Amino acid sequence: MKRALFVGSALALAVSAWAQSRTPTTRNVVARSGSADIEFILQAAQGGMGEVELGRVASQQASRDEVKKFGQRMVDDHGRGDEELKALAQSRGISLPSDLEPKQKALKDRLAKLTGANFDRTYMRNMVADHKMDVAEFRREATSGRDPEVKAWAAKMLPTLEDHLKEAQAANRTTAAAN
Repeated sequence: MKRALFVGSALALAVSAWAQSRTPTTRNVVARSGSADIEFILQAAQGGMGEVELGRVASQQASRDEVKKFGQRMVDDHGRGDEELKALAQSRGISLPSDLEPKQKALKDRLAKLTGANFDRTYMRNMVADHKMDVAEFRREATSGRDPEVKAWAAKMLPTLEDHLKEAQAANRTTAAAN
């Protein structure tokens, strides 16, 4: 009996720790549905919000024109995508996150302290890594998603993200070579 109580308590603590590591919106929605499509929506919203915020910083603070233009493109493209995703989420009763994740906040704070070539290199290196992950996640949702509308939105956004990745890689090569 004591052993069962101990195991039960340990399991409850583990589940509680896992749940607290998730954002409240993600935790509540995913717990209710368990849907990979909902998880994708929440992650895409979080990522898009980060791209817009970092893009704003880059469009103002970058030293190279191509990095400034890339930052503005992130604001424009991800801003439009975020609006479409918001409508899709609302039609499903999903509340999207409203704050940057701690990792995104930390990067934004780090970038805010950088100038010149250091800013350009750091921003573009992060954009390459981020868009590689984005392309993989959107491709997975576009091919394996269950919700037809979410799947269609991911498929619609995928070519734009692939283009972002190519542009980020080119700018990353240029900023690395310039130093």
